[in-house]
Amino acid sequence: MANPIQERLAAITPATDRMERVKTVNLFLAELEKGAIRSAVRDEDGGWHAQTWVKEAILLAFRTGVAAEFASGALSFIDKDTMPTRRFRTQDGIRIVPGGSSVRRGAYIAKGVVMMPPAYVNVGAYVDEDTMIDSHALVGSCAQIGKRVHLSAAAQIGGVLEPVGGLPVIIEDDVVVGGNCGIYEGTIVRGRAVIGAGVVLTGSTPVYDTVRGQIYRRTAGRPLEIPYGAVVIPGSRPMKGEFAAAHSLHVSTPVIVKYRDEKTDSATALEDALR
Repeated sequence: MANPIQERLAAITPATDRMERVKTVNLFLAELEKGAIRSAVRDEDGGWHAQTWVKEAILLAFRTGVAAEFASGALSFIDKDTMPTRRFRTQDGIRIVPGGSSVRRGAYIAKGVVMMPPAYVNVGAYVDEDTMIDSHALVGSCAQIGKRVHLSAAAQIGGVLEPVGGLPVIIEDDVVVGGNCGIYEGTIVRGRAVIGAGVVLTGSTPVYDTVRGQIYRRTAGRPLEIPYGAVVIPGSRPMKGEFAAAHSLHVSTPVIVKYRDEKTDSATALEDALR
């Protein structure tokens, strides 16, 4: 059953007055910021599904907005007036360390989240409790980040607004994403996985599981999925063809080398000290 915000959004037509559209968009973005609605939801079987109406409403927020000037100290910005940056208070229970970080309107940031500068969280993103977003990290539009996740320095979590049915990147609870990682195109990283520094995961990336002897790929009906507790590091495999063989060329590929255990946990325990 549609909630009241969804019904109000559905009632908007090209003839709707801009003031009414802005009011509805602001109510919608406020619900995103509370975490009351999300751009993707998990069902009882652990499957993730995009909420197309939420993404359509975000696109409406862009269409409704007009260019406006924003200022922060000596810096100035121009963006849609419906999409200013969020402001926080101490009672929100998060830390945004000074130095240039920004959270866009319509993003949910839970208690206990820490953001090191500079970092950016885009509209529609959901960042759950006690997650660390390190320097130069990006949480793209509609990305879903679980509890106690560590996004290391320069980690890039891609965003997906269009197509509206496209699943955003999902990072489940207790995942460690290493420095300079890139996770894009609706990839799902299941709980407690460790993505080693420099790993890039995309919709066209095959991931080789040396423990279970399997290859994981995106299919027409399923996104690329990294299993629960998998430890993924950068690897390589030989390229095909005479020229590649003659020059010993390889292409990079992620490799699962183990599954998370107590030793892995102790290696990632530094996060608690940082808090």
